[in-house]
Amino acid sequence: MFHSPHPSVEVPDESIYDYLFGSLDDGDLDRVALVDPASGAETTYGALRAQVDAFAGALAVRGVDTDTVVAMLCPNVPAFATVFHGILRLGATITTINSLYTAHEIENQLRDAAATWLVTVSPLLPQALEAARAVGIPDERVIVLDGVEGHPDLRALLGEGRTPPEVTIDPATHVAVLPYSSGTTGVPKGVMLSHRNLVANVHQCRPVIEIGADDRVLAVLPFFHIYGMTVLLNLALRQRATLVTMPRFDLMEFLRVIQDHRCTFLFIAPPIAVALAKHPAVEQFDLSSVHSVFSGAAPLDGETAETAGRRIGARFFQGYGMSELSPVSHAIPAEGGMPVSSVGVLIPNCDAKLVDPETGAELEEHGDDGLTAPGEIWVRGPNVMLGYLNRPDATAETLDADGFLHTGDIGVHHVDGYFTIVDRLKELIKYHGYQIAPAELEALLLSHPKIQDAAVIGVRGDDGEEIPKAFVVAAPDAGLSAEDVMAFVAGQVAPHKKVRRVEFIDAVPKSASGKILRKDLRAREAA
Repeated sequence: MFHSPHPSVEVPDESIYDYLFGSLDDGDLDRVALVDPASGAETTYGALRAQVDAFAGALAVRGVDTDTVVAMLCPNVPAFATVFHGILRLGATITTINSLYTAHEIENQLRDAAATWLVTVSPLLPQALEAARAVGIPDERVIVLDGVEGHPDLRALLGEGRTPPEVTIDPATHVAVLPYSSGTTGVPKGVMLSHRNLVANVHQCRPVIEIGADDRVLAVLPFFHIYGMTVLLNLALRQRATLVTMPRFDLMEFLRVIQDHRCTFLFIAPPIAVALAKHPAVEQFDLSSVHSVFSGAAPLDGETAETAGRRIGARFFQGYGMSELSPVSHAIPAEGGMPVSSVGVLIPNCDAKLVDPETGAELEEHGDDGLTAPGEIWVRGPNVMLGYLNRPDATAETLDADGFLHTGDIGVHHVDGYFTIVDRLKELIKYHGYQIAPAELEALLLSHPKIQDAAVIGVRGDDGEEIPKAFVVAAPDAGLSAEDVMAFVAGQVAPHKKVRRVEFIDAVPKSASGKILRKDLRAREAA
């Protein structure tokens, strides 16, 4: 077993609201918490806490309580922080929804999470409303933050000036957030994260990811994703840094915002690192304010990170985690001292095992090269989820009796203490940091009347990124083209889930038990 090299931290036994806002002192109140680059509007920590309380109070008189699930379909805007923490202030549960989702995908998540309220913004209202009505959420429970007739809006709710009630919950067992993850396989499942999970992960990250009160942190990673939720919305706020929000990624706007707002700390996914390393537009902007860049959500190769770091004059770090870990379990510490191609060391209070997926044997011995044999990474710590919502079967497959979460990722441990991810045991495809479950796309493909069978795997695109490729068995004389198949899928899923290559085959290879033999398809692809 491997242990964190960092000293253990004592995780406070409190709600995420009390952890973030209960510790505000007089010197923090006038600090700027959030900046909207579009308008230049600034929100101080004192104002943010007041807004959080007022929003919680307005929801409380409308019946929202500790048994309520509220869905949020919202891009990165300052109001997200008010709403998110206002809901948690009441002890209600939040399920965050990908802003790119179609009405069908939103409906599925609302239904599975049993959400009875939905918070959104007017540009996303058409798909939000279609989904809400499909599951029976009335218009008066669809809050449109920027205001649309017939729906509550943020200005009016805050204007009521209500005081929230006192709420008592058990931080260790009460579900705070329900992000959706495909876990190690299959369709998305609700990941039950407690207040303690969220508090613990921020507290574990504080000694490792050194954000200070003078930092201006660019919030381009979506808050709806657990990575942005923990390291931006929660960690940066706990450190009293300033968050500069971006509702969507656009390279030129990204570079302009860094320059104009003198951002100092960037949290990114690998495709942004590639742009920083290679795109000619980078030279047109003054990025000298940036001192640190932290990459996560998918593996980043060391050469790209080093090139990007040299080009903008900043330190590059990498970390590892997953929704089920709240999400961080590994990170390169601020002092560095290890390859940027690694994911660093275990954060405080975490233990890990490397397990041979074939034999179940624990791998601890280092070879002459200083590395262990590759094994599946198992992690234990206070940041490990409670389980999957209404899925005891999937929970049992992922969480063992000793509290270890089986990540489905294959890694090696170096004698100097750091880990490197080398492969994935799981079948998930990661496209630009987003998880795509092959099973979800296969189910959709099989709903096409002219498709008899289908399988999906991840393959390398022209830019080196993993993309979904469908192997399709078409009905006789179907007259189906690759373009037809791609258009069919594109019309029903978020953009990142689109099938980007299609190959027609005579039969999908399967085992005797009916499992798709993806390794045979990968071999076919490599041939």
